[in-house]
Amino acid sequence: MYKDNQLYVAHSAEGPIHIIGKMANRHGLIAGATGTGKTVTLQVLAETFSQAGVPCFMADMKGDLSGISQTGGLSKFIEKRCAEWGMDTANLKFEGCPVRFYDVFGEQGHPMRTTIEKMGALLLARLMDLNETQTGILTLTFRIAKDEKLPLIDMKDLRLMLDYVAKNANRYETTYGNISSASVGAIQRALLALSEQGGDLFFGEPAFDVYDLLQTEGGRGVMNILAADKLMLQPKLYSTFLMWLLTEIYEKMPEIGDMELPKMVFFFDEAHMLFKDTSKALTDKIEQIVRLIRSKGVGVYFISQSPSDLPETILGQCGNRVQHALRAFTPKDQAAVRSAARTFRQNPAFETEREILELGTGEALVSFLDEKGAPSMVQKAKILFPLSQIGAITPEQRSAINESSRISGKYESAVDRESAFEQIMKQREAAEKEAAQEAARKAEEKAAEKEEKERQKKSSKSRSSSTGKSIFSKVLGTAFTYFAKTVATQLARNLTKKSKK
Repeated sequence: MYKDNQLYVAHSAEGPIHIIGKMANRHGLIAGATGTGKTVTLQVLAETFSQAGVPCFMADMKGDLSGISQTGGLSKFIEKRCAEWGMDTANLKFEGCPVRFYDVFGEQGHPMRTTIEKMGALLLARLMDLNETQTGILTLTFRIAKDEKLPLIDMKDLRLMLDYVAKNANRYETTYGNISSASVGAIQRALLALSEQGGDLFFGEPAFDVYDLLQTEGGRGVMNILAADKLMLQPKLYSTFLMWLLTEIYEKMPEIGDMELPKMVFFFDEAHMLFKDTSKALTDKIEQIVRLIRSKGVGVYFISQSPSDLPETILGQCGNRVQHALRAFTPKDQAAVRSAARTFRQNPAFETEREILELGTGEALVSFLDEKGAPSMVQKAKILFPLSQIGAITPEQRSAINESSRISGKYESAVDRESAFEQIMKQREAAEKEAAQEAARKAEEKAAEKEEKERQKKSSKSRSSSTGKSIFSKVLGTAFTYFAKTVATQLARNLTKKSKK
């Protein structure tokens, strides 16, 4: 519960335990084995932030967190806890929180999309598990698309852009570097696999506006819940999506410094997935964002089984800690317990390592930052009960909430505007048309040339025939003239002879 700028989330033998409002953006960790109460702790903490007017974002793995939208009720467990803490049940005000449901696949909530450009080459390469060479080719492709003003919106844009780059490799190699057709082919196969996992639904427009997460209703922070039961089946897609969302929030929100309360709180459930098989470059990027995003007024809370699931550089940023019970069946488990115990400021009243093993469900070791930002001494406590419903809601309740949402209809219909795919296809069509016109022109020239040769050939034959006739006529004429003259001469001679006689 929220009171006087204090976020009360637990109760110890000494009294209520709270997070100081202005320290809530210093990040936190909720850890513990399966079944020890991490989900309820998350719900209590998120509910308290909502009461303070702070919106939250959280991933719902099993549908359990959807109950935060409904009014809770008195139970024997709550009556027992109230008796332990001297609380009057008559003063309890059960109520739900304003909620918006989201779903990457658009099935259980408002769709959440982003563009290929906004995801970026580094996160996309991790999502497709590319090697260093393939990541370089992908980065190069993004750069060429940017330089040539070819927007990469959805997966068909990227697929055609890769094909375009491969077919024009000679043109780009001197400026951007070598382009291996084998690497391009490997990226294309990875894109096909990603498409079958639901990538076609995630990449597109309208792109999600992170400011839709920073909303309040009736003075209470809106709980933005991502349906992650299906998304969890694709761990790389899940972790990359959450990393993208955190990056978007970091890049878009202005610097505001320390405030009395955070502007938003982000819960990373199954946090170990963020760092599994992650390159050092990406891990460094996550660390940088986590370290700097608190200046944007955003608190990040990781939920995982053990503190050792997080890199030490990131674990060191988590000032507010809730540690539920851990199990130690193997030497590795025992080492994890010792490691978790060492992350706390020790309390001389008990042995931290032993308490971690003996905690019951709903119990936890708690250490929050004090007014000066220093970790307080660890205390053994019981987490408060939520005032909203524990457990999942019905599909009908979920549908009603989706339909009444202020952003209903904003993201439901996908938009396919002109982007790299359409522009490259236009270039190809124009090139094909030009090539066809050039081929037709050459064909016409060839036909005309052939026709001219035929005409010249016929003309030559005609001239040869005329010349032959002319020579024959001349020869015949000369012969006739000579014959005529000879006959005339002979006749004249004969006539002369006769006259003399």
